[in-house]
Amino acid sequence: MRKRGLEFMSTPETAQNSPTFQYVRLKDFPVEQVNPLLDRQLVTGERSMLARIILRSGCSVPLHSHDNEQITYVLEGALKFQIQGQEIIVRGGEVLVIPSQVPHSAIALEDTVDLDIFCPPRADWLSGTDHYLRK
Repeated sequence: MRKRGLEFMSTPETAQNSPTFQYVRLKDFPVEQVNPLLDRQLVTGERSMLARIILRSGCSVPLHSHDNEQITYVLEGALKFQIQGQEIIVRGGEVLVIPSQVPHSAIALEDTVDLDIFCPPRADWLSGTDHYLRK
């Protein structure tokens, strides 16, 4: 195996057209400060994305929707979502599944760390065109 950054690649002799796998330590991965109250780390595969999100108390994610299915797993803290006319508080150890094209917003009720899984990967997050978060 050859190491390329945080990615491990199969050699041509062993790969035979198999996909490249990645192995990362999130503690060593770069943290992007999206705005003063929101940081994130992104790990992207071919068809999915894992985002570790750090939201400080009071951080607001404005109403938005996207083509991506989203699974939010709150590790610690609490997020209050507005979704389909309902208010849902998701706390540490709880999961919310948001289907594609469903408008939603969230506010951090306390300092919160969550893992978001998106399928497919969020192109706007990768390109930095996620202006709704950068205000």
